[in-house]
Amino acid sequence: MVCDANVSTSGWGTALPVYLLAERPGGPWVLLGGSLLTVGADADGVEVSLRAGLLACPSCSGSLSPWGFARGRWLRTVDGPVLLRPRRSMCAGCGRTHVLLSLVSFLRRADSAAVIGAALVGRAVGLGHRPIATGLAVASSTVRGWLRRFGAQAEPIRAAFTVLARDLAPDPSPIEATSSAFADAASAVLSAAAAATVRWPFVFTVSAWEFASAVTGGRLLAPGGPTMLTNTTRPWAGHR
Repeated sequence: MVCDANVSTSGWGTALPVYLLAERPGGPWVLLGGSLLTVGADADGVEVSLRAGLLACPSCSGSLSPWGFARGRWLRTVDGPVLLRPRRSMCAGCGRTHVLLSLVSFLRRADSAAVIGAALVGRAVGLGHRPIATGLAVASSTVRGWLRRFGAQAEPIRAAFTVLARDLAPDPSPIEATSSAFADAASAVLSAAAAATVRWPFVFTVSAWEFASAVTGGRLLAPGGPTMLTNTTRPWAGHR
């Protein structure tokens, strides 16, 4: 299986409303900042949208068109290895090129967002890295690295996704605090994803951790913490 996609902030795609970020004439799309954009997991849908000029350049808002492919890489998923072959695009307006990375993965990680998310949830409920690794058939050192990175950034992750849940939900329920900063952060991610599901019940088809990849531009576990959307890049805020 070959998926084409991208990494940066997010937008909505043909079947994934978590390209949430902007709704403009001609289609709801959002591609923000930098040379990496986050697009949907549906490679065929992304390709159709790209060829139709429905994806917007994050630099100038011009239309993006196909421009070859980036180097492919294998991604471990719950269903086995998948070959990701990121699509390259070029803006018809400013001429800049962008790589489109799928929200099924986090930036520079060899395992899918769903696999990593399962490990984070396991830790949040009290499991250690070894039983988590055994259950996911992943090296224990790899799982330990995920848990350490998420734990080190737990507070900014919790704060960012709590705000996001509040922005997306018309009447958000309070996120109950626990005795664990790690668990609180994981709970905030799940709450924000649940709020998005309620807001777009018929089109929201991505998992909570793919959602987290979308709204952080794949950078949930990046050094320095996730790059979340700002007030100016959350067009849904204030629009109920």
